[in-house]
Amino acid sequence: MPSHKKAAPVTEPRPRDADRSQQTILLAAREEFAEHGLGGARVDRIAERADVNKRLIYYYFKSKDELFLAVLEKAYADIREAENQLHLAEMPPSLAIRRLTEFTWDYYIAHPEFLTLLNSENLHQGRHLAMSSRVRDTNSPLIQTLADLLERGRKDGIFRGGIDPIQLYVSIAGMAYFYLSNNHTLSAIFGRDLMTPKAHQERLSHMTEVILGYLLRD
Repeated sequence: MPSHKKAAPVTEPRPRDADRSQQTILLAAREEFAEHGLGGARVDRIAERADVNKRLIYYYFKSKDELFLAVLEKAYADIREAENQLHLAEMPPSLAIRRLTEFTWDYYIAHPEFLTLLNSENLHQGRHLAMSSRVRDTNSPLIQTLADLLERGRKDGIFRGGIDPIQLYVSIAGMAYFYLSNNHTLSAIFGRDLMTPKAHQERLSHMTEVILGYLLRD
């Protein structure tokens, strides 16, 4: 009878090597998920992209779904870390909101994979992110910063009151997200290339005017 050899167990790497391996896997997985979505992504291809043994991926992340969640968590951590570098809390309220709007637009253009990852997760009804307390913890400081800016602007007589910081952020992100994620269909429908530098500048100007027009008191 043929002998069936068990695969050798994965030896636990040293901490520094383990961290490097996980980051390499996450980068490869981000590219695979962004290109093919969760359903079309293949762990074999991720292993090939990362140049690691497939069993090492399962050793760290257990399953393709858990790897996808880890990629999403890293994507949110990256954008929040970049936002932290803006030091919005140190700016005058109206300037801080304008800067956040500009940053969000520029970040989405520079990181199209972020949008495609969100598209994929929305196709799965957000079930991965719903299980992640890490993502909620990552996003809470931004909302608190916005709440503080809105209150400071209200006290200074610049902003009107009663504005929900979550609704405000959804509006900022949504105006950028919809335009960029739907640029192909919108360009076809309206017969205009919406991805030229001039079109980008016009969109950003429109976004900032809409947001600040809503916030500022008459």
